[in-house]
Amino acid sequence: MNTTLSASSDALEEQFGRRVASRLSAGNLDLSHEVGERLRAARVQAVARRKVVPQLRTAPAVVSNGRTAVLGAGWWWTRIGSVVPLIALVAGLMAISVLQEDNRANELAEVDSALLTDDLPPAAYTDPGFAQFLKTDATSER
Repeated sequence: MNTTLSASSDALEEQFGRRVASRLSAGNLDLSHEVGERLRAARVQAVARRKVVPQLRTAPAVVSNGRTAVLGAGWWWTRIGSVVPLIALVAGLMAISVLQEDNRANELAEVDSALLTDDLPPAAYTDPGFAQFLKTDATSER
């Protein structure tokens, strides 16, 4: 539908140009030879400078899929293009999960080693703030 609108627009533009040229040519008879030659030279220059409409190139192949059409570069490129970001996302999430589990295991190992190497009364193990005390104590020793 877009090509038909473009073709009708081009036809209207061509028709308008012909009407303007005929009106200008009708008044050309009353002019002197020198002015007529200058106008002819100006017309030649205008035609030489006019906008050149590029030729339409056709696609190598067009694949129709229902109401849409895509260039036929291969359906597998679109599949790969949609799967690669998904794979990168899953790999990133797995790496984050592994790093967090490793950090958590290191924190628990530090608390356990502090508990096993320190001389504390048994009541200290039941204190709710004891784990926090060990974390702050372990970080202040470094």
